[in-house]
Amino acid sequence: MTLWRWNLLPLLAMLAGCATSSPPPVTLSSLTSAETTAQTPLKGWQRPYEVFGVAYTPLLDHQGFVEQGIASWYGKDFHGRKTSNGEIYDMYAMTAAHKTLPLGVFVQVENLGNGRTEVVRVNDRGPFVSGRIIDLSHSAASSLGVVGPGTAPVRITALGYRQRGTDGQLRYTLPETVQTGPFAVQVGAFTRQGNALRLAEKLRRQYGVADVRQAQVRGTQFYRVRAGEYHSLAAAETGRQALLASGYSGGFVIAID
Repeated sequence: MTLWRWNLLPLLAMLAGCATSSPPPVTLSSLTSAETTAQTPLKGWQRPYEVFGVAYTPLLDHQGFVEQGIASWYGKDFHGRKTSNGEIYDMYAMTAAHKTLPLGVFVQVENLGNGRTEVVRVNDRGPFVSGRIIDLSHSAASSLGVVGPGTAPVRITALGYRQRGTDGQLRYTLPETVQTGPFAVQVGAFTRQGNALRLAEKLRRQYGVADVRQAQVRGTQFYRVRAGEYHSLAAAETGRQALLASGYSGGFVIAID
């Protein structure tokens, strides 16, 4: 099929506005002052991309991601083709395609219709069909009871990158090293340019760095407000937490060009 939520669905998070309050004592620029790591180019599947005129910004961090919506599946028509991370799609493996989650992350998928759950690894992008949030491999869909009806309501929860501990137990964690930036925090997105510009100006006064980027989503023009510029994912996450503490809810970390 080659072609976040921070307690919200990715699309809802992207469209969410934000609450405001007085600025915290720490500034976004000061959070990055200690970062001296040389920048490493993002891999191709980590960069923003566009399909059918819709722009997508892959998440670089899976922490706190929960999403609910419709799952579908893909099988023999794609069996043996390359996936978005360069692997060969195997319809009999427990994998899935997602539009924005980091590739390689394992997610738990719960079929809300029958209560079945499975853990799958995201190694592809998609589905690019309105209203669908994840495309399951044939085996994953079969285990979850999705093959027959073709689609099913699901909840997906990002677990992390899987590794086996010294005790033999499987655990899901962040990788030891994370690709360097630059990153920013998307604070909100608006259909009215004026609203976005006012928020960006307020963020610049409070934190020093903010801008507005335009994007088409399903034929609608959105103005995305981004704050900060960071050279590591850890610094960006610290910035997101600072914004959250200041009342800017719904923010998520994005990679920037």
